[in-house]
This record gives sequence, structure tokens and C-alpha cells, in this order.
Amino acid sequence: MALEFRDRELPGGLVLRVLREDDAAELAAAYARNRGHLAQWDPTRTEEFYTEAGQLARTRESLTLRDVDTALPLVLIDGDSIAGIMNLTSIVRGAFQSAMIGYWLDRDHTGRGLASAALSAVVEASRDDFGLHRIQAATLLHNHASQTVLTRAGFERIGVAPAYLNIAGRWQDHVLFQRILHD
Repeated sequence: MALEFRDRELPGGLVLRVLREDDAAELAAAYARNRGHLAQWDPTRTEEFYTEAGQLARTRESLTLRDVDTALPLVLIDGDSIAGIMNLTSIVRGAFQSAMIGYWLDRDHTGRGLASAALSAVVEASRDDFGLHRIQAATLLHNHASQTVLTRAGFERIGVAPAYLNIAGRWQDHVLFQRILHD
């Protein structure tokens, strides 16, 4: 059964909602528009990644994972444009009740509290609607902006994972954060 997420209005009139197949063209445009902005934070991407076909394939994969309750792919919408994504992934049920969170914002939308507002909405839904107990996030050591977003949303630093992800073409250390959703 797919995770149900109701649209949330964010500051500045942006909307946080579930990704749809018809978002593929705009998602490709958003990634292309932000290619330089995201390069230092992302894995190395193929040229196909930046195409509508590439994003449609990724969207379908994400929605399939949503259908089996292991992911929740969300987009931030500004009018007709995608201003970022917020993905709840690696959802594990049973005794763990945990997930990972990853996100990015369009370069023209940073510094306005939008990532913090969107993350807070996902945390609230994860606790109240999805019954999760814990959310984990990881940032590159030098990604202070994302670390600030996580801290504002009540995440705590829990350590450093050496060579955690292959970002920008090399294995890089990451700071790990978590938020416990139930006391």
C-alpha cells in the first residue's frame, strides 16, 4: 500500500506534494538548470539523467518503491516549476520503523527556510501518518547549509561515516544525523 501524503503549502506559496509521472519534463529541466549548483553534492550523473526520458524512468522507479511502502518521493512546486525534491527512502518496517531522508533545492530558492519547512512537514507525516520512529540523514562534511537545515528540524549529529557515498566522482566522508520521532 502506497504511503499517502497530502499536499502541504510552504512559505512563499510553494507546495510539497508526491512526485508524478507528468513531472518528468520539469524535473529534467530543474536538474539541468541546477547542474552546476548540485554537482558538488551529487553522484556523477550520465547525460541521460538530465533528459525527460531519464527522469521518467527514475520517476517510475521511485513510484514503484512508493507502491511497496519503501519510499516517498516528493517535489517542491513553485507555480509550474520544480523548486526541489525531498525523498524519504529506505523505509524499513518491523522493529526498526526507520527511513533515510535526502533533499535538494533549486539554487534560486536557497536561504529562505524552504528546505527547513519541507523537512518539518515530512518529519510530521513520518511520525503522525506513517508511524516511523526514526529518520536518518547524511551530509558531506562541508555542507554546512544542509547541516543547519537538519539541526533546525530537530535532527542530532550522531557521527561521521568514512567514505560513505561516492559524490562528485569520489568516495567522501559524511556527517550522520538522526531524528527520533517518538520518546
